[in-house]
Order: sequence, then C-alpha cells, then structure tokens
Amino acid sequence: MRKEFLATALMIASVFALTPQTQAAQSGVRIGVLTCHVRGAWGHLVASSRRMNCVYEPYHRRAERYIGTLSRYGVDVGRTNNGTLVWAVVAPTSNVGRTALEGSYGGLAANATIGVGAGANVLVGGLDRSIALQPLSVEGNSGLALAAGVGVMRLRAA
Repeated sequence: MRKEFLATALMIASVFALTPQTQAAQSGVRIGVLTCHVRGAWGHLVASSRRMNCVYEPYHRRAERYIGTLSRYGVDVGRTNNGTLVWAVVAPTSNVGRTALEGSYGGLAANATIGVGAGANVLVGGLDRSIALQPLSVEGNSGLALAAGVGVMRLRAA
C-alpha cells in the first residue's frame, strides 16, 4: 500500500510542477517570501480547513505578520499534524504597500503524507488578484493523509 500511495503522491506533485505559471508570475517581480505555519487537522472526504500563522518577508522592508485559513475542496482524507508552507511572492511591480497580501487566494492543491509528507499549492489572489504565490509552495507535515483538489487561502494582517 505504501508504494501505491507514494506513487500517487509523486504523480500529483509532477502535475503541479508542469502547471503553467499564472499571468502575475509570468510578467511579475519576485518581491519576497511568505512562510506559513499550518495547524494540524482531519481531512473530511470533500473538504478541510486549517488555521495558519504567517510571516511575509519582503526583500526591501520589515516583515509583516498574517493570520488565515487554508481550505481544500476535493479528495481530502486522513490526519495531518502541524506543517509549514513556503512560497515565493510574485507581484506585477516591486512597489506594493504594506498588507498587500491580505485577501483571498485560489488555485490547485495536493499533498500526500505517510509519516512525513509533502505537498504543492499554486495560488493567486491578494491585491486585486495580482499576487501569485509561486512557483509552488513546499509543504512539510506529518501524519497519514492524501489530498488533491482546489485550494482556497484567506489572509489578513495580524
């Protein structure tokens, strides 16, 4: 069973790796890094929601703190413990104001966990849906779970 589970996880991750970049990422500027610590949760067959505490580290000013939720809609079964997500933040210009990451993001999401797991989330949103969290987030967590579907993330300044 572990081999089939791992093969499925690798297949899902490869699909995300080949997903075309968003318009913001194609014509944008990398402006910083967003790191979110996500609380563990049970997946429910068609949906899950996990709370997050995030730190955005722009390249040219002080860090900003955000709180939010990461929800998944699609196949989501099992339990994951606390995890960490890391994204490169891409915007149309390097001149974005404070709290520009506030808002809703949406895109594709997948993860697979047997003991230690990994996941990928490609999300677009924030300032007039012009901020991309690219190229892929790296999710490190532990537990026993499989999830694939649409990811929705909401952030607000802490």
